[in-house]
Amino acid sequence: MSGLRERKKQATREALSMAALRLAIAHGIENVLVEDIAAAVDVSPRTFNNYFSSKYEAIWWRELNRAMVIGDLLRARPADEPLWDGITHAVLQVFGGDATAAPPAGWIDGIKRMMSTPQMLGEVLKGQVAVQDELATAIADRLGLDPSRDMYPRVIAGAVMAAYQTARDYWLEIEPPVPMGPLILEALAQLKNLQGGTP
Repeated sequence: MSGLRERKKQATREALSMAALRLAIAHGIENVLVEDIAAAVDVSPRTFNNYFSSKYEAIWWRELNRAMVIGDLLRARPADEPLWDGITHAVLQVFGGDATAAPPAGWIDGIKRMMSTPQMLGEVLKGQVAVQDELATAIADRLGLDPSRDMYPRVIAGAVMAAYQTARDYWLEIEPPVPMGPLILEALAQLKNLQGGTP
């Protein structure tokens, strides 16, 4: 029963997050109320507040949730697989669905407007710190290191996050719009080459 309850909660989070994102892109984040997001999912504003503290948190949750999964996927990769290959495969599992379709018309412009707000930027920066910490822990687990004593996992996690952020920024600027997945993989490949391929 608890498993079903958790799946329902997760589905509600996902629905609220996607509704918040779509409404913000369509109408501008400043014009979207919590009541609008809740109504789009047919729940009450109180239910929304049980899941998220703000519309900004709701919007970024989907991206944050996907990125946090990378750590678990890395831990599940074969133990004898080189670290960079494991990271690339884990990222591909999460972002592979973004590999074939360019964003719909107006999507990029909507995201740019949304990301220009201080509240949204703050939410993104907070999320990136959490993802980097989780990835560093997963790398440390894989290599048998202690992230509180060894800098290496944090250095690699920071480099991976920088590659991801660079690919995302490039995705927002390139014309015509392209899928994000290949850009992320290209950024990771360039990072692997810089590291000599065998971290």
